[in-house]
Amino acid sequence: MPEGPELHLAGRYINTVCAGLVFSGKVEKSEVSKNPEVPFESDGYLISAASRGKEVKLTLMPFKEEKNMLPSRGGRAGQSQNGPQQPMDLIFRFGMSGSFQLTPGDELPKHAHLRFYTKESPPRALCFVDVRRFGKWEVHGMWQLDRGPCVMVEYEKFRENVLRNLSDKAFNKPICEALLNQKFFNGIGNYLRAEILYRLKIPPFEKARTVLEALQHRKQSPGLTLSKKVKLKRENPDLLELCHLLPMEVVRLGRKGYDSKRSGNSIAFEEWLQCYCVPGMKSLRDSNGRTIWFQGEPGPMAPKGEKSRKRRSKVNADPEALSPKVKKLASKRSLKGSSSQEKEPKRSGRKKGKELVQGAENAKANGARKPSVRSRRKAPANQESPKSEDPAADGKRQASARRSTGVAMATRRSRQVKAE
Repeated sequence: MPEGPELHLAGRYINTVCAGLVFSGKVEKSEVSKNPEVPFESDGYLISAASRGKEVKLTLMPFKEEKNMLPSRGGRAGQSQNGPQQPMDLIFRFGMSGSFQLTPGDELPKHAHLRFYTKESPPRALCFVDVRRFGKWEVHGMWQLDRGPCVMVEYEKFRENVLRNLSDKAFNKPICEALLNQKFFNGIGNYLRAEILYRLKIPPFEKARTVLEALQHRKQSPGLTLSKKVKLKRENPDLLELCHLLPMEVVRLGRKGYDSKRSGNSIAFEEWLQCYCVPGMKSLRDSNGRTIWFQGEPGPMAPKGEKSRKRRSKVNADPEALSPKVKKLASKRSLKGSSSQEKEPKRSGRKKGKELVQGAENAKANGARKPSVRSRRKAPANQESPKSEDPAADGKRQASARRSTGVAMATRRSRQVKAE
């Protein structure tokens, strides 16, 4: 799902494509979205964006000149019941698949659930696109109070917030689960936690407090210059520093970062990954059901009964590439199939009813009807014996047959005489 870097890039994208564009009219919501309607309408307004962790704020700013606005259904355009339309903030959380796109007004994406139209002709539309519909927006929204400082744009506050609250029960959990707690790690998600722990060789199921307490006492030599301190941090970053540095690396990849559809423009991001979904790495599910990728031992708090499993590549269709178990199963199936095929001709047409009729119809369709087993068995008795091509040999056989018959009859008569 989109994480801190993706929402940061979304904010940049909005500010870039909307620079110099004037929007007008109502904000449209799709019929299928369960998010609230956006009661905003103005003859002219601007759009700007800002990001913080896993949230994006969209600001709709009407022009100050409200006098020349055209009337609309609800009164004057750009006006609410209490007077001119006021600026409005919308807070977006992207869920599993949220993103923003600027498209022609007559070519809206299929899952565009919120649309802002430009004033130009033909108009364009800035769309919030969300295929899975897990994304949300809040009208007149504010940054969520239970989210901590952003790991990217508020690094110093983020670091202080974590180290000051290590007694919190959130740090009784494994470090891989603590890293998903947005109260302290706002912007870190599943792929980032795997990359951070892998690069520091920290077992994912080590207790979070054990890992982070060591950072409280980390001190650098006072004699080092500022440049040397910066160099040391880059060469040997700790966990909290990597929570800032790795997201910024993804941001520098630009629009070629995380892509839930894994389209062609995500090649640079896939090359950047060293652990997450990489073949050869192990994986386990944490207590929240989220998969964590890692290398080596999982750590003392690993779920019991779960076995680490490596990611397997796709099974090759080549039979020689199959495992012995698969080969054995395939051979059994082939033998079973061949034996059933061999048994089929032995079935006779003794059954009455529909099956016999259906068999006759099939035989007609395929040509002449095949003789049944019973007729095949009787056939040799009715057939004439084949004639020999050599008459002499045939005569010898007949003479020997007559002699043997005569001998047998003489033997019977002698036995009868003796018996009398």
